[in-house]
Amino acid sequence: MPTPHNSANPGDFAKTVLMPGDPLRAKFIADTFLDDAKLVNNVRGIHGYTGTYKGVPVSVMASGMGMPSIGIYSYELYDQYGVENIIRIGSAGAISAKLKLRDVVAAQGACTNSNFAHQYGLPGAFAPIADYTLLETAVAAAREIGVEMPVGNLLSSDTFYDASQSSMKWAEMGVLAVEMEAAALYMNAAKLGKRALAICSISDSMVTGEELDAAERQTSFTTMMKIALETAVKMSEK
Repeated sequence: MPTPHNSANPGDFAKTVLMPGDPLRAKFIADTFLDDAKLVNNVRGIHGYTGTYKGVPVSVMASGMGMPSIGIYSYELYDQYGVENIIRIGSAGAISAKLKLRDVVAAQGACTNSNFAHQYGLPGAFAPIADYTLLETAVAAAREIGVEMPVGNLLSSDTFYDASQSSMKWAEMGVLAVEMEAAALYMNAAKLGKRALAICSISDSMVTGEELDAAERQTSFTTMMKIALETAVKMSEK
């Protein structure tokens, strides 16, 4: 049944959903890459589409910004709509000097300053990690299209404008980049027995001060999109 945040009907979503933060990026992917794409949700302007890519059903739906937002949308997709795989395709800010603008990174783990895990009542700190099958499949897909995709820890932060300015401290522990959603997605997947992966394009660098503008973020991350789509195809064969 539809939810307060999603007007789609049962069966409207494919088993694999690509999840950018930006609704306009979701529309761009549907218009550019999917055949016979159908709008299945637009509650609050959160575009959700289902079509096919290389004959395989694939959906794409925005998550909005931040862990509370992706926490709602990913939970409902997993729990209410039978989605098995969610691949977050978003932007991230590099805190590693090894990364440059438009590089694509995969989050093997997602460090976080969020209290999202408090709801589980765990007697310690939960370590949010990607599903290995999705991660392995995405790395293979990237290599097949000629992309060496760095894999490592990202930081999922609750704050974009961080008064403590502490993001670079995480770089001392080998964290590659900062984004705002992966940890909550990984926790939802773990709780519900589903698969999740975040792959992100570097939109700015806290090391060099370089950054892309909003239009470039919306439409220029096609390498990341292709990796996710090829991963969806490969997952349909497993």
